Amino acid sequence: MEKRKVLVAGASGYLGRYVVREFARRGYAVRALVRSPEKLASEGPNLEPAVASMVEEIHRGDAADPASLKDACRGVDIVFSCMGLTKPQEGVTSEKVDHLGNRALLEDAMTHGVRKFIYISVFNAEKMMEVDVVKAHELFVKDLQSSGMPFTVIRPTGFFSDMGMFLSMARSGHMFMLGDGENHVNPIHGADLANICVDAVESSAIEISAGGPDTYTFNETVEMAFQAVGKSPWITHIPMWIGDAALFVTGIFNKSLAGVLAFAVSVSGLDNVAPPTGTHHLGDFYRELVTGGETKA
Repeated sequence: MEKRKVLVAGASGYLGRYVVREFARRGYAVRALVRSPEKLASEGPNLEPAVASMVEEIHRGDAADPASLKDACRGVDIVFSCMGLTKPQEGVTSEKVDHLGNRALLEDAMTHGVRKFIYISVFNAEKMMEVDVVKAHELFVKDLQSSGMPFTVIRPTGFFSDMGMFLSMARSGHMFMLGDGENHVNPIHGADLANICVDAVESSAIEISAGGPDTYTFNETVEMAFQAVGKSPWITHIPMWIGDAALFVTGIFNKSLAGVLAFAVSVSGLDNVAPPTGTHHLGDFYRELVTGGETKA
């Protein structure tokens, strides 16, 4: 019996690697859509697995160049996309990548008769629609809804890799935090989220919100990072209005950087707690990053 084939768009990113691994584990033939295939061969910065050996085909493409996505979906049964802009790039916007790049991929999927499209968007999106990256995600969700293509949109609260930046700040000995840090979050490990993503192939749900098994205040996530590096917590809380002012000034001089920062500022003022799932814990993740150990499978 021929394997079902899945296209994983964004396969070299934090979540993409775990999704590749989980699809491969479940017997799918995986085609990876990436800009830089060589990244698949080495472990990621947050201990996410090297997956080059788990990929059967590679399509080199760039979400900012829709023409490069043509025929990425040829012969594919399922498309999974976590393709998006994760850091500032000169001349590249969230609209261009998260919205229009994914729309080009959707159009290619429809051309080639793909059976289902699974997409990673944002939890609490309706509360952050003024943020460019969130707006771009949701414009694509609207494209999915009107396409006639069967789909599932998955809305995670935040990845463990997002929390990884707290560790580097803790290593410096001092952490600046927007707001009072008492808002709550239950971030999710890539391996736990990958299970949900692959389960979505057979799910009838059109939207799934997901968080990790443990809920923390932002202060607690930072205190755990300090504990992991063996330092006493030193956190300076910055009023939200200062963050808003800094964002305004940044927007004048560097719009691409401001677009990324706007999401961080918005999240700093919200509770982000979704239905809990998974088995991985943030404290363990921090310790594994410090020791360079293997993450749990």
